[in-house]
Amino acid sequence: MTDDKSEQVRGACEQLLAAGSDITFAAVAQTAGISRATCYRNRDLRAVIDSYRSRHGELLTLTALADRVDNLTQTLDALAGKVRRQEEEIRSLKRATRPPARQSQKPD
Repeated sequence: MTDDKSEQVRGACEQLLAAGSDITFAAVAQTAGISRATCYRNRDLRAVIDSYRSRHGELLTLTALADRVDNLTQTLDALAGKVRRQEEEIRSLKRATRPPARQSQKPD
């Protein structure tokens, strides 16, 4: 009986993956036509769902990682521009507050 349920769960996971849906216990249980509690309590079923979740999660992680890298690159560019502006402002303030150079006075 567990093998039959395992096949139902595997089929449900494959169906959800094909549809581009998230692999959740609730979605798998509904698609497989078994209770969510059964999916949680049965170690074999839980292992099947977890294996599909980890495989599906890795794909999402790569996509999310690419988005994250793009966002970080944009943030880094904006930050570098801000640092350049602040460095220029500091140089400008140093020039403005620098005491005038003293001229050497020669006795007459």
